[in-house]
Amino acid sequence: MGSILSRRRFLQAAVAASSVAAGLRAGAHAPSFRSVVAGTRAGSVRGTSISGIDMFLGIRYGADTGPRRFMPPAAPEPWTEVAEALQYGPACPQLGGSEPASEDCLFLNVWTPGCDERARRPVMVYIHGGAYAAGSGSHPLYDGTQLCRRGDVVVVTLNHRLNLFGYLYLDRLRQAGLADSGNCGQLDLVLALRWIRDNITAFGGCPDRVMLFGQSGGGAKIATLMAMPSASGLFHRTATMSGQQVTASGPLNATARTRALLSALGLPPQRAGELRTMPVQRLLDAMHATDPVIGKGRLYFGPVLDERSLTRHPFYPDASPLSAHIPMIIGNTRDETRSLIGRGDATTFDLTWEALPGRLEGEMRADIRPELVVTEYRRLYPDYSPSDVFFAATTASRSWRGAIMEAEARAAQPAQTFVYQLDWGAPADGGKWGAFHTHDIPLVFGNLDAPDSLTGTGEHAQAVSRQMSDAFLAFARNGNPDHPGLPAWEPYRLERRATMIFDVPPALVDDPRGAERRLFAKVPFIQQGT
Repeated sequence: MGSILSRRRFLQAAVAASSVAAGLRAGAHAPSFRSVVAGTRAGSVRGTSISGIDMFLGIRYGADTGPRRFMPPAAPEPWTEVAEALQYGPACPQLGGSEPASEDCLFLNVWTPGCDERARRPVMVYIHGGAYAAGSGSHPLYDGTQLCRRGDVVVVTLNHRLNLFGYLYLDRLRQAGLADSGNCGQLDLVLALRWIRDNITAFGGCPDRVMLFGQSGGGAKIATLMAMPSASGLFHRTATMSGQQVTASGPLNATARTRALLSALGLPPQRAGELRTMPVQRLLDAMHATDPVIGKGRLYFGPVLDERSLTRHPFYPDASPLSAHIPMIIGNTRDETRSLIGRGDATTFDLTWEALPGRLEGEMRADIRPELVVTEYRRLYPDYSPSDVFFAATTASRSWRGAIMEAEARAAQPAQTFVYQLDWGAPADGGKWGAFHTHDIPLVFGNLDAPDSLTGTGEHAQAVSRQMSDAFLAFARNGNPDHPGLPAWEPYRLERRATMIFDVPPALVDDPRGAERRLFAKVPFIQQGT
């Protein structure tokens, strides 16, 4: 875990971390901080207590995955000296990453109001987004200080294997010892949850009240965990934020992607074993190959129906019975694709009616006549511009469609499911982004002034943040997101489709955007990547 830091290095690390954790603003009082030690089964770790919140960054929960590339993770070797937990661990290697990365990436971070084993606080475990390809648990948006302070909970974020390091399926190429390669990233998450079960009491948390929450790819990873027997019993509530996994990748499609990677590397299938020792950058570069299943874009790697870790699709043909007893929140933002598509293609904000059908054809994940879609949206929303129709239709046919399917499947199960939609839009740039994909992250965490947050810190931003933070905190505490700052939040049932609209003011609405839902329900949904 590294040598003991000098006093100067300790102070530097603590002060750097405190700038995020304490939520400092100009004119704020300087935070007080001190060293704090907690014990784990592998050894003790030293963190920092800043203004009443204990923070442990970069705790090792698994051994270096480099020597075990494409294999299930292993628990770390125990250590004897106190290990420093003062800075984030490296992220998994990824394309376009901006932070330190390594195959030695199995680290997690803990924020707690205090390391009192008697506290038995709810534990909120955030799984980061970035599809299955990118990201880490160290982004300032995910800092757990405000949630800890507001709700007296323990917050955990973590890193795990991504892209081909976590999801390259090699079993059908007859590679000995690599039968689990297609789901290594998910198995990393299982190992992290086992660490939480075994160690979180020392940080003031309750291992019997563990809530998973995650946005985009993080939500999809949670949906997948809900169907994995090895994860059963390790969490007790789930919340997915614009992240669905209706179906996983089938083994044949996953193998086609593996063959495409090998082709990009100039290797025949019988030499696939060379991937185990190939330089990281060479592997990453090969991911630029065109995905053979989707037909465009670089190679996709995600969970695989491998009949080992994953023996059924997460939400097909129904919701996994493994998690039928676990309460769940399923949420989305009203304007997902204003950032998912619009940030990468500014021309989508200046579409004409003539160009609109052609643009929809390439972006809707539904095989339906785009002219019909345009006609229906113009009937439903006569004031919409062509760009408004584009973003609304692509949102409804992509991530929102998967969320609705999961909510419908969960409605048949005994545990309650609560559905939300974030309607309050970002005030930045004249409001052009609306309630975009990722907009709910700073609102839930209370990190309104963190980098990449477009919420601002105005009255309305703070009001919506209170609505969402308190809902997630209540859910972590008792499995029900209802709280005094909201209308009574009723579970999702097909006869009403009750949905909490986070806005100023909030409202519980039956079947919001029902006409859009019915329009796309007439054609099958195909999960991107599967």
